[in-house]
Amino acid sequence: MKLTHPLLATTLALTLAACGQPSAVTPDAAAPTAPVAGTPTGTDSYLVGFRQPLSAQNLGGQELAAQAAVQAQAITSAGGVISSQWADISAAAVRLSPAALTKLRANPSVEYIEQEAVHRAQGRPSGSSDARPASTLAAQGLSAQALYAPSGEYTWGDNALRVPALRAAGYTGASTTRVAVCVLDTGIDGNHPEFQRKLTGFRNFVTTETNRNDPYALNDVDGHGTHVAGTVFAQYGAGTGTTGLQSGMDAAGVGGVATGANLFVGRVLGDTGSGSSSGIINGVNWCVAQLKSQGGTQDRVVVSMSLGGGSKSQTEQRAYTAAYNKGALIIAATGNDGAAVSYPAAYTQVAGVAAVDSNLAKADFSNFGTQVDLSGPGVAVLSPVPLGQGTAASASGGGVTFADAQAADKTGRGSFTGTVVAAGGTNNEFCGAGTRNAALNGNIALIARGTCSFEEKTANAVASGARGVMIYNNAAGALGISLTNTYAVPVLGIQQADGQALLGKLPTTGTVAVTSADYAYLDGTSMATPHVSAAAAVVWAAKPTLTNTGLLNLLTSTARDLGTAGRDNNFGYGLVDPLKAITGQ
Repeated sequence: MKLTHPLLATTLALTLAACGQPSAVTPDAAAPTAPVAGTPTGTDSYLVGFRQPLSAQNLGGQELAAQAAVQAQAITSAGGVISSQWADISAAAVRLSPAALTKLRANPSVEYIEQEAVHRAQGRPSGSSDARPASTLAAQGLSAQALYAPSGEYTWGDNALRVPALRAAGYTGASTTRVAVCVLDTGIDGNHPEFQRKLTGFRNFVTTETNRNDPYALNDVDGHGTHVAGTVFAQYGAGTGTTGLQSGMDAAGVGGVATGANLFVGRVLGDTGSGSSSGIINGVNWCVAQLKSQGGTQDRVVVSMSLGGGSKSQTEQRAYTAAYNKGALIIAATGNDGAAVSYPAAYTQVAGVAAVDSNLAKADFSNFGTQVDLSGPGVAVLSPVPLGQGTAASASGGGVTFADAQAADKTGRGSFTGTVVAAGGTNNEFCGAGTRNAALNGNIALIARGTCSFEEKTANAVASGARGVMIYNNAAGALGISLTNTYAVPVLGIQQADGQALLGKLPTTGTVAVTSADYAYLDGTSMATPHVSAAAAVVWAAKPTLTNTGLLNLLTSTARDLGTAGRDNNFGYGLVDPLKAITGQ
């Protein structure tokens, strides 16, 4: 039975706005995730689930409205304040004082009350960090030559997914069947040339920050969402040309995997890259509302979520089950802890994505478990970020320009040329809070990565008067640097061999430079997820008769097997292979 979307009676504490979804009653997609006006002090955010009758799936709009009204009355009678209500899953996000919590728990119609979870973006600057030691190729049994490399606008991830061949055959996600990728993240810089102002839809679900409702104005402060969206949808021939590029990039920028699909972006994570369960559920419902079967304009919708963390939630599971039953394919990042798969990827009805590097080895940070379904490129992924928000670094010393210099995430920008000086301390690591070296004053500090944090080394060098900081790795590979504080001088990481060679040439002259960029290299299952989501959209556009279940089965059965033969907990069924899914080859 098709269900209509009703409005609750005006006597309710919460009014549900119609989203035009004929198959279920859904919440107001813009419901606030912050405490609503008049919320009592001393309250906390909870998710409340009411007992669902076995016949709930067959309820009509009027019946769902009546049921929701009773549930809302139960919450308000207990002293709770509703911020979001989801009639079709008999649940709500509420603010409860301890007294209200006790009273509502005593209501026999309440099945559970759980603390509202927080989820976070699952990407970070490329390279190793304090928390993630660099892993050597030898330790992984790998060669130094990557299996996949970038070429022109095609990133190494594009090439791993055979995007050039897909495009040559006309498989871009464009079809008479309208297929959408709905990215739920930190927002998007719709003004970035890579998107050519082709965004189909945008909505903000985080109300704790103002002026974030326009995709063509500041909304993606974190930058994560723009990067994720670029992997899906960056248009070929549309980049920023000679300005704002990373070293070695094609002048036209990069290209996405599904440039012909329709892109929707829901901002469910805030300026710091985190968001609440209720905001994310509202975002998922908005994505699902784009389906024609729910009153929207899209025939097929892939929901792409590069977010995770938090504990298991019965309400979230209900929401994802409902979204899946309405026909959407939901894909999420498994997480970057090198541990168990995080939520929402660990829920049933959600496809979990692990990350691999350009050798198709498991990324050392990628979470693992039985909930891993597919793998995607997730290490050193190049994609757009909000204009000017990225950083490009370069460094030289002793007459040699170093390859793969990486700017610290809170570095100052600018260029400085001067004498390079070894910072000192044990193994030149310059550790110990408050350590100073007068020889660094007015010069460039050369420091070894080691036992203390990047923050400690940088703070010591800057307090000693250094005009620039170069930290060299203690293992093979690029060195990404995460800092706690912001610095006015250029701070960057260089490779181990370059740093050790430079140390042997001192004293000598060097240069450190950090400039603005419109692109960035990021690591994470966040980066792998849009590769898989975009691949799913391309396949769905080519095979539009598939259901979401049929599509996922096809993607898993045609994936490139990695690791242990067959499905395993590190790679799932393997690297997604959209060309094989379409053509069998």
